[in-house]
Formats: sequence, C-alpha cells, structure tokens
Amino acid sequence: MLSKSGEVSVRVFAVTGLVAAAVLAGQGAWAGEGRSGRGDAGHHGTEAVRESGHGTRAGAGAGAGAVRESGDGTRAGEYGVPAGAGRADGGERILFRFKDSRITESSGLAVSPTGKDVYYTHNDSSAGPVFFAVGPDGRTRATFTLRGAASRDWEGMAASTDPRTGRGVLWFADIGDNLEGAWPDISVYRVAEPDTLSDAVLPAVRYRFRYEDGGHNAEGILVHPRTGRLSIVTKQFAGAVYQAPKRLRTDRVNVLRKVGSAPIMATDAAYAPDGSSFVIRTYFSATVYRAPGEQIARVTMPELQQAESITYTRDGKYLLTGSEGSRSPVYRVPLPEEVLGAAAPEPTSARREAAPTPASATTGGPEPTPVAAVRTGGEGGEGEDAGLPISAVLLWLAIAVGATGVIALIARRTR
Repeated sequence: MLSKSGEVSVRVFAVTGLVAAAVLAGQGAWAGEGRSGRGDAGHHGTEAVRESGHGTRAGAGAGAGAVRESGDGTRAGEYGVPAGAGRADGGERILFRFKDSRITESSGLAVSPTGKDVYYTHNDSSAGPVFFAVGPDGRTRATFTLRGAASRDWEGMAASTDPRTGRGVLWFADIGDNLEGAWPDISVYRVAEPDTLSDAVLPAVRYRFRYEDGGHNAEGILVHPRTGRLSIVTKQFAGAVYQAPKRLRTDRVNVLRKVGSAPIMATDAAYAPDGSSFVIRTYFSATVYRAPGEQIARVTMPELQQAESITYTRDGKYLLTGSEGSRSPVYRVPLPEEVLGAAAPEPTSARREAAPTPASATTGGPEPTPVAAVRTGGEGGEGEDAGLPISAVLLWLAIAVGATGVIALIARRTR
C-alpha cells in the first residue's frame, strides 16, 4: 500500500509521462530546442525553429518538416508531415522523387562529378551490389552492377574525381554492422564512373578495412575531393571519424584510425566539392565541419521518413538529403552563409603536396596519393556537436520516468 506522498509521486510521474508524450506526438517538437521529432533513433526528428543563415526562420507551428508544394505535387501530409502543417520557410524544396519501384531503401546519395544532372543512389542491405543513375526528374536512366562485389550492408557512397585523368570515381561502402563487430572487416568498393548511361556490369576494386579499436556500426563515408583520402563515420551514441591510410592496399586489410568524434547516430557524411568542409547527417539534423571537432554550423533538415543520405550539389551551395521508402523524395537545402563564407581556396603548397604520384603495384589500379585531410581539435573543441540536443535527452528521460509511473499506477489500481 502506497503512502499519501508515494501516491502523489506516482501521479506526478504519470502526468509527466503523458504530458511528455503529448508534446512529442502532438506538437512534433522538442521544447526549448525547436526540433520536431518522433522520439526514437529509428524515426528521427528535425529542427523546427532555427535561424537559417539566409534570414529566414522556420515557423514554430509549421515545423522544419513541413513539405513545400513542389513540381511533383508533394504536399503537406506526406512522409510524416501532418496535413495542414503549412510550408517550411527554411528554403528547402524537393528536387525530385525517385520513380523507380526498385529503389525502396535509398541509403546512399552522390552527385556525378562529371555528368550534368546525374544523381547516384543504391539500396540498403540485401539488395545486391547494384546502383542507379537517376535524372533530375527522378527517373532511372541506367542500372549498374558491380562485378565480383558483395552487398552485405551497403550504407553509403561517395563520388570523387581522379586527379590524373579527370574521370569520375564512385565509392560504395559496405560498412553496416548492427552487431558492432560481427564482421572481422568491412569493405569499400571503388569503381570508375561509367562513360555512358546504359545498363552495364562494371569492374570494381575492393578495399578491406578494420578499426584500430574493434568493430563498429557505420553508415557514413567521406572521400576528400582533392586528396582522395578516405574516412568512415560510425553510427553510434559515441560516434567517431576514422581515417584510412594515405595509400590503400588490396593485398591486406587497411587499418582505420580514429581522428575525431562524430554526432550521435550519424547516418551519412559528405565532403564539399572544394574539400574545405564536410557535413555529417544524423536522424535529427546536419552539421558542417572544417575538420573533426571544428564545427562551422548546424543546418536545419526537412522531416523525412528515415533520413539516410546526404551530399553536396556540384556548386557547393546546397545540400541534398534523402530518405528510405518507396518513391522517397530528395530535398535540396541551402547552406547557411557562415558555411559558404568558410569555403576558401586551398593554399598553393597544399595543392603541390596533393599532386598524384605513381600507384603501387599492390593497389590493383591507379590510386591517388593523398595528404592528411582532417585534423583533430580546433575551434569549439572536439565533440562539441553531439547531434542530439540535451532537451531531447531530458525529454526521453522524462518519458521513461513517466512511463514507469503510469505502470506503477496501473499496477496499484489492479491489485
């Protein structure tokens, strides 16, 4: 039998849980931080009220996830946006929607470094080593299969340019590991961008990797556009950026070494076209960095069914972000002025240092010889951006406590 004070405490816990749940489900926003969300890592939230850097502000009532009406007829009410929620004012818009019925779990996204209006994507795990070239109308223009490759859990891709030939290079990251170390190593496949947009089977070079400190789940891949240096961003509550060796080997496992922290539950990452910065996407938002630990700005993201991909447009002025799901949209999101202003020409000495050298015979083909592309520490301190606001953590804790109170109250009344 509970005491009077005990019963009051239980009732307070119960009310706390119900109020928190109502705030999360009804308003779709985390109080104090202006973020909309569903309240779990699998169904993300997005920032709802934040200065965009372009002098615009998302309305608190509409939320950042409110979908603009676009040329393809997308309206509020689709992809988790409540009908009547209104338009987002952050400047984002739907660029296109995937039309191909085979693209159901778009997990990686890249813009062709050499072709105009060509976008690449691939499905998540168990879909085969296949990727799609998509036009600006969202229709598939070609389907490509990687010869000799496996698709255990493809989670991301990147695009770069071979500095010697000027030809595009595509990278596919088979790096998902939901058991945090179930696989002895992970793989990244390198393939020359196809010359023509027609269905084909393409040869690929496989590089195997392992982390210096044990297995991790990961979904983000970074390839520096000037140096070719590869990095992996892990998807964990204590995520990190791991950098590959300057020269990749095909005859042995390459070791990934930690060079900095990453936001909580990172789902993708990409370098700016000039290499001056990179972005890491989470279920909740996106953050732009000069280097690990050197945050430039956070960018409001539209609400998506399951935010899985991010990349830059070729001019570096916008981010493109996509989602899993059938006929899922790809949004174009403007970068804040502080990010655009941070882009600066690379020093001449760095360009000389990054000049390509002959490839090793063990690489299985020409390879760029990169210089160090990222560094730790710097402004703001490493790990400043956790990718998840404190208010969200506190709200989740409140829900947990409230739920416990509700259960206790029910149990008491049924005794």
